[in-house]
Amino acid sequence: MLLVDTHTHIYMDAFDEDRDEVVRRAMDNGIQYMVLPNVDLETIAPLRELVEAYPGQMLPAMGLHPTSVKADYKDVLKKIEQELNTNTYYAIGEIGIDLYWDKTYRKEQEEVFAKQIEWGIERDMPIIIHARKSYNEIFKVLKLYANRGLRGVFHCFTGSKEQADQIAEMGFYMGIGGVLTFKNAKLGDSIKDLGLEHFIFETDAPYLAPVPYRGKRNQPAYIRLIARKMADLFQVDIEKVAEITTNNANNLFKFIKK
Repeated sequence: MLLVDTHTHIYMDAFDEDRDEVVRRAMDNGIQYMVLPNVDLETIAPLRELVEAYPGQMLPAMGLHPTSVKADYKDVLKKIEQELNTNTYYAIGEIGIDLYWDKTYRKEQEEVFAKQIEWGIERDMPIIIHARKSYNEIFKVLKLYANRGLRGVFHCFTGSKEQADQIAEMGFYMGIGGVLTFKNAKLGDSIKDLGLEHFIFETDAPYLAPVPYRGKRNQPAYIRLIARKMADLFQVDIEKVAEITTNNANNLFKFIKK
């Protein structure tokens, strides 16, 4: 059974003590591919180091995270784009708009998001969207690029049924993670009427570990727990869930050559 963690940050220092063990545990659980979205300039070096340690299995994405957008964003974007042009990447990400933490650079976040969307279109690469308290704002930006071949995923989808329907209609995927397993989460109700062809799995490790590890450090091996919960929700075999979501991930990131 082949599974994919389409969003993990195991290059971060939370894994410095046992990173190889974490990767080995993931592979033992069928997670053979892991997408590594970038955050800012400081994360590029550790991300590249992990990609070089596991070529072909670690799939890097390059972008500037919305919470890292500050006054110097133009200079940072130039360096991010230079890195994008220098090495092989599978997506533009993690990009988007975050209105949960600090709204100081809201206008700049939108500008940076739009610029990185254009990179995706120019390079025919998918985008990995960070949407926190910002679905409507992101929908508004994406409408400006309709019918231009843009594709991507809404990372860590936790929106409403209406938002899920809108994303599916746009042809974007939704990244489903540990929140699906939380006792009082309404995520299952938001997505259960859509087909499995709209979803891919992710951990967002080290964050958002699924039950029974909620509150602890997340890791790619836990994708199996999310897949099992998804199988229960859709009342199908976990093998079927794995097959469909892995195919979805490959359709988006194109890591398995056909």
